[in-house]
Parts: sequence; C-alpha cells; structure tokens
Amino acid sequence: MISINKLSVNFTGDFLFKDVSFVVGDRDRIGLVGKNGAGKSTLLKILHKLQEPTTGEITITAGHRTGYLPQELHGCYETTIWDETMTAFGELKSLERRVESITQELADRADYESEGYFKLTQQLSDLTDRFHQLGGATMEGDAEKVLLGLGFRKSDFSRPMKEFSNGWQMRVSLAKILLQKPEVILLDEPTNHLDIESIQWLEDYLAGYDGALILVSHDRAFLDRVTNRTVEITLGNIQDYKCSYSEYVEQRLERIEAQQNAYENQQKEIAQIEKFIERFRYKATKAKQVQSRLKLLDKMDKIEVDDIDNSHISFRFPPAPHSGRITVETEHLALGYDSLEVLKDIDFHLERGEKVAFVGRNGEGKSTMVKAIVGELQPQKGEIKLGHEVVIGYYAQNQAQKLNPDKTVFETIDDVAVGDIRPKIRTILGSFLFSTEDTEKKVSVLSGGEKSRLALAKLLLSPFNLLILDEPTNHLDMQSKDVLKNALLQYEGSMILVSHDRDFLQGLSTKVFEFRDQKIKTYLGDVYDFLEKKKIDSFQALQAPVKGANPAEPAPKVSANKANYEQKKAQDAAKRKKENQARKLEQEIDELTKQKNEIEIKLALPEQYAAEIASGELYAAYEKVQKEIEEKEWQWMELLS
Repeated sequence: MISINKLSVNFTGDFLFKDVSFVVGDRDRIGLVGKNGAGKSTLLKILHKLQEPTTGEITITAGHRTGYLPQELHGCYETTIWDETMTAFGELKSLERRVESITQELADRADYESEGYFKLTQQLSDLTDRFHQLGGATMEGDAEKVLLGLGFRKSDFSRPMKEFSNGWQMRVSLAKILLQKPEVILLDEPTNHLDIESIQWLEDYLAGYDGALILVSHDRAFLDRVTNRTVEITLGNIQDYKCSYSEYVEQRLERIEAQQNAYENQQKEIAQIEKFIERFRYKATKAKQVQSRLKLLDKMDKIEVDDIDNSHISFRFPPAPHSGRITVETEHLALGYDSLEVLKDIDFHLERGEKVAFVGRNGEGKSTMVKAIVGELQPQKGEIKLGHEVVIGYYAQNQAQKLNPDKTVFETIDDVAVGDIRPKIRTILGSFLFSTEDTEKKVSVLSGGEKSRLALAKLLLSPFNLLILDEPTNHLDMQSKDVLKNALLQYEGSMILVSHDRDFLQGLSTKVFEFRDQKIKTYLGDVYDFLEKKKIDSFQALQAPVKGANPAEPAPKVSANKANYEQKKAQDAAKRKKENQARKLEQEIDELTKQKNEIEIKLALPEQYAAEIASGELYAAYEKVQKEIEEKEWQWMELLS
C-alpha cells in the first residue's frame, strides 16, 4: 500500500500540485490523467524516488518495490536482448549461486551430526524455498514468454541491444519490470512503442498481475481494459474516481456541471454581500454588520470550476479529386531490403472510396507495404499499379522528423502553399493550435506533439484521393485524436491506415488487412469486427487454429459496430476464471515443488535419514509428489492452451 500525504511540488514559484493526498491499495489499477503539464509524469517520478517533492510525504509498505517505465529511455547497451533481460533476475541469480555454494559445501563435509552441518542444511532449505517462491525454477521460461509477448522473435534474443531502435529497447526495459514483479508498477505512456498485438498481450498480463498499477496513457481502449480507478490532477488538486476512463469522462462532466452551478450561486451570494458593504460602508450604525460581511468574504472558500480544455486541432481534409475505379493493385508482389524478404507473393486490391486498416506486429511489413505504394521502395518481384489519376497524400510514421529543423513553422507551410492557400497560412496554422508567436518558432524547438500537428497541417495543402497514414496518432492527445478521427470519417477518398490504437481505428475501415508470416490476410469490417470473428481478445491467439472451425463455412455476417458488450463481458469473465484457476495451480505446483525439494535433501543425507530411506517411505513420497506436480503442470498447460 502507498499513502500520499499533503504532497506539494513547486516549480519556479508556481505549484504543480499542492497538499495532494490519496491512498493506493495493493491491487489498485489506477489511470493517472490530466492536461499536459498537470504533473502526471512528475508524480510517477516522485513515487519511484527519482524526484523529491517540495513538501509532504509518501509512505510505502515495508518491502514493497516499485518498477518504473519512463516515456523515453536513452540507453547504450553492449549486451544482447537475452542477457539484458536476464539482469531482471539479480536476486534470483544471487540465490542460485548461494544454493550451489552451500550444496557443494555440504557434499564436501562429513560431519553430518554437527551443529554447523545442521545450520547449513537449514540455510539451504530456506534459500531453496525463497528461490522457488520468486520463480527461480521458471525464470528462463518466464523471460522467453514475456519477450515473445512484447513482440520479439526467438532469433532476436541473441542480437545486441544496440541493433534495435529506442522503441524496442523500451520493450526490454518493460520486460525487465514485469519479470521483477514489483509490488507497484509505474508506467508512463507504455503503449507508445507497442503494436496492437503487444498491447493486447500487455493488457492480459496486467489483468492477472498480483500488485498495484499506476499508469499514464493517451490510449483510451488500453485505459478502459486495464484500469478500474481514475485519478485526475486538475487545478493543482486530486480528483479520485472509482471507475475506468470512459466512465470517468461522463462523471467528470457531471461534476463540472455541479461545480458550475455551485460557482454561479456563490457568485450571486458574493455580489449581494459586496453590494451591502458598498451601500453601508460609511454608515456608523451599520459598521458592525459591514465588518461581519467583510470577514465572511475573507473566510469564504472560493469555488473553482475545472477547466475543460477546448483547445484542439480543427480541420477537414480537402475534397478528393475523381479517380479510376481501381486505386491500387499488386500482383505476385515481393518486398524486402537487400537479402531480407519481408513480404512475398502479395495480391493486393484497393478500390475507389475503400478505407482499409493495416494491422499486425511491428516488423511484419505494414510500413514496408506503404513505402512501396508511395514509391519509396522498389519491389523485389512483381509490380504495383496505381489507378487512373490517383494522387497520394502520405503521412509517414516519421513524418514529424522529416520536417526541416532550421525552418520556422510559417516557412514550413509557406514553402509548399500555392495559389489561394497562401493568404490562409496563418488561419490553417491557427486551427492546429499555432499562435502568431508560435509561427515564428524554429521546427527544431517544437515538441513531438507540435511537430506532428505541423506535419498534419502540411498534408492539407494539396488535394488527394488516396490518403495513407502510418501511425498518425503518435504524440497526439485524446482530443486531437478525436478531431482527426472525425475528419477521416468525413473524408471521401480511398484510405490506408496503419495504427496500433484500437479506439482510433474503430469504425474507420471497411476492411482489415492482417500482416503475418510474409503474407496478408483480408477481413471485412473494422478492427473490432476482426477481433470478433477470431473469437479472441488477444492477437497472440492468432497463432493457434480456432477449435471446431470449419474452413468451408461462410464467414459470419459483418457487424457494423464494436463487439457486442454482453458477449465481451462473458468472454472477459471466462478469461478471468481461467486466470484464477491457473494462479491457483501455480501456487499448488510451488507448494508441491517445495515438498519435493525437502525429500531430495533427505535422500542426499542417507546417514541422517537411514530408517525412512530403508523403509521406502521417502521414495514413495517422492514418486507421489512428482506425479502430482506432473498432473498439475498438465492441467496448467491445458488452461493456457
């Protein structure tokens, strides 16, 4: 448990938050929300002891550890993915070495009846118990499971960390935190560097995690799946909601409405008091009443209304020019880099007005396909054909980094604006939240979110009929993502959308193309229709065939909406039941393994336990417990299959 008591943080004379108090329970799942700059990341750093508050105190239950994943991590690693991941088991490795040392010492000694020998056997038993309690027997399997879940391939394990991007290195840091199993996990924007499959794996992992979780995220679907409590930092204070993010949004609006009513009533009361004071200020007979009302005003707790941040980007895409019926098509297409083949024998077809989503793990070829369509990558085999008069509008995954850092915001747009657009440049930039002063800033000093907004603004300057967006929501807050989504819903041209944000993708596509194993498979509908058809909540299960499926059966009728709520609730309940059963089996296996280790120790000391060994009791007990472990492990594997 964590107790935060009267916590305050002061920067340059201004309080980020003041006298904040709340309690975090051992199984709480908290989404930390608030406007940019409200202090969310600062609070996580304070909880992890990376930063000291100005005043106040934090009390964490003795023995409780925190694991912290920052938004950005700048590391320089010479180790491999596997070796770096295994550093998470520092305590276990130390225990393992100590157990081996004592075991060897016992084997070398012959004073079986001495007190020293007995103390060593007791110490060995305690250390062995601790080793198994912390998962020592399964640490390599656990490491492999977590790395695979976060998107790594087995072939990646032996590769040096420095060969991977910062985003993939962040995944290793996340894996280490999960494997260390701290009592409190602190995550700052953990989904920024994950694909849909890895996000859903992380959701499932955190759902069964036996500890507290506090996270900051702009992924609405992730927050709704993972959290059951929302703590908002607003006006320097804490508002605590015992609900998920979507419910919090509704309750917050109700609270602000009540605040507004109370504020207006208080303002009327203040106006009446001030009117009385002004009228009778100089009348001696009313001096006492005037002083009383002045004191009343001075002591009155002024009601503040939480800000509703209405500053968000506002735009529409230009009308799509007419094009031929076929927008893009490929035949027997193979794509890759030098000797690396990423996609092979791809037949892809996109018609005018179709809107499709590309999904799949990072590295499966989504961005590679996009680059080939826009002409940045030549096919290794086959060809790509663009339809008649197709004009492409392209937002690359690294579009913000492609901006010239030496140009100002205004110059960036002015360089590509032509005709009637030029007089409207400042208006366009204003709709993307750039003030007159901001337009003179150099691109190099802009934040990630500002660069993303500028790149989107640049995209609006010419009409196109094929819009290709590769991870457009990175660095955008929830309001800006909603505005972009509304603009895309009104866009009339063809569209290819690559994103890991399920809430953003919902309703935007008529087809989903899944990239896996160098192939593309087509599903009708949007991302939630895709998940519903597969009858799964996790993309991880796509590797296993659906039991009882008949390939000859026609596909079910496409739903226009998200998976039915009641069906999802039933699936979640069944999933939770299996997870609870699996946890119970794990505990039973641990207890049986402990019994097995105790018997092994006795068998290793024949002089001390001669009678039990001679009678066969120890051997019988050993066979029994070994059989029970095998049965429990089989049941456990059946549950997870």
